[in-house]
Amino acid sequence: MTQPTSTDSVPGSQLERLLALADRPDPVRTVVVHPVDDLSLGGAVEAAARGLIVPILVGPEARIRAAADAAGLDISGFELRDAPHSHAAAALACQLAGRGEAEAVMKGALHTDELLEAVVAKDCGLRTERRMSHVFILDVPTYPKPLLVTDAAINIAPDLATKRDIVQNAIDCARAMGVARPKVAILAAVETVNPKMIATLDAAALCKMADRGQIVGGLLDGPLAFDNAISREAAEQKHIVSEVAGDADILLVPDIESGNMLAKQLFYLARAQSAGIVMGARTPIMLTSRSDGVLSRLASCAVALLVAKAERLKPQSH
Repeated sequence: MTQPTSTDSVPGSQLERLLALADRPDPVRTVVVHPVDDLSLGGAVEAAARGLIVPILVGPEARIRAAADAAGLDISGFELRDAPHSHAAAALACQLAGRGEAEAVMKGALHTDELLEAVVAKDCGLRTERRMSHVFILDVPTYPKPLLVTDAAINIAPDLATKRDIVQNAIDCARAMGVARPKVAILAAVETVNPKMIATLDAAALCKMADRGQIVGGLLDGPLAFDNAISREAAEQKHIVSEVAGDADILLVPDIESGNMLAKQLFYLARAQSAGIVMGARTPIMLTSRSDGVLSRLASCAVALLVAKAERLKPQSH
């Protein structure tokens, strides 16, 4: 997703605070898929230098080394697995992660669809019972804390069951980032249930699912219009009594179009910075865009590190 990069080094931003959360030893072994250009390879090298990841570079060896030479990057200390082309690199990387040889996956210079095809392949070992979804972690200058928007990249028109997974994925991501009980605003055009508007019915059902323990770890409310979700004043003017309204950590959008528009509006009109991650697989997956600046790439690595650490702490089922 194209976004402006002029705010990529804003001091004191939420993304820099996110990097500080992950600023501890114990980097995550990460397969970097098809890093054959200076942007994707440079992002991996910088993340390794920051102690966020231990890269395993997967792709055509000659092209990776040529990209490193052209950009003046030292990759001599990195493990490199040869694969003839991007499709094979995606398959090999996902197999390595599925076998436990890596705890995270980072997209390089290949299409997102190509990588996700390999992730969902039955023989790669990364699929879980939960639907995968994308989470944008946004630093919006006019909002006092990180704002997570989901799903603006993978699920086109999610049904209720898929929205349940999308919400749970986002809650897990926020909790890994240190938010003890994330507040989830389920967005619609209005804040009342209208039988003609599916988004409002889904919102009401999701809230009841949370009441019954089908969604855990967060506090849900909806339907909420966007203004009610992020502005206490707007919520008060409409007499909405809610712990979530005006203080949301997570915005669940009705579909990919609304999520895409919301994210891009925040990028271009509010000069938001972003990191991005795919949740719901056995390992976190960093989906970076060619237009992402260094801070966005590093912040995505930081989120992946935090999610991978949270996964390590979960009790293992036998």
